[in-house]
Amino acid sequence: MQLFFNENLSSQDTDIQFSKEESKHIVKVLRKSTGDVVFITNGKGYLFTAKITLAGINKCLATITSTEYQNKEKHHIHLAVAPTKMNDRYEWFLEKATEIGIQEITPIICDHSERKTVKIERFKKIIQSAAKQSLQYHIPKLNDACSFKDFINLHKNNTCLIAHCEETDRKSLKRILSNSKGSNYILLIGPEGDFSTKEIELALAYNYQPVTLGKTRLRTETAAVIATHSIVYSLG
Repeated sequence: MQLFFNENLSSQDTDIQFSKEESKHIVKVLRKSTGDVVFITNGKGYLFTAKITLAGINKCLATITSTEYQNKEKHHIHLAVAPTKMNDRYEWFLEKATEIGIQEITPIICDHSERKTVKIERFKKIIQSAAKQSLQYHIPKLNDACSFKDFINLHKNNTCLIAHCEETDRKSLKRILSNSKGSNYILLIGPEGDFSTKEIELALAYNYQPVTLGKTRLRTETAAVIATHSIVYSLG
């Protein structure tokens, strides 16, 4: 199944015109022709089945024949992850976390962050591509980058966790998940230089629980992917 993405489609639409790039992919690469069926999602839970009415390399049109809606997961996983020095590492995290089943992502700028800016539009494309590849109809929400302090002030509810490397009292993520009855999680993952002591103290003041992801020290993007998988797995 080849899934296409068009965020502007609604359940009331009856026709779709693909972009020039998608038209070329459909006709030249996939070798689709008039009468063939294609599948599209708007990233908001809908799957549209459509039949091609015009198979042009520069202009491909289709008529929507059926519309289905997939309910959201009952849980909500929100990871706030500091941008990595190398963009490709963060993009790898976005791709894998999307495939695993994350719901929301926020890049956070920390005291030790080496990268202070991010390319949100490029990140969105990475997420969209991963969602299409993994046949997901709800595309994860990607928020604009914000400072650590601003994020903490805005997100104080649900089960809030912070993963850091300081040798202080921390519980394993596995233990917290096994004892938790919650289904909504917020988890902070720091930059290569870890969170500053000041940031950790601020998070604890806002009732974030300190956690460890294992005995080894992990890269930012590795920690984020492991955390995503651990939470999804624990929720079944």
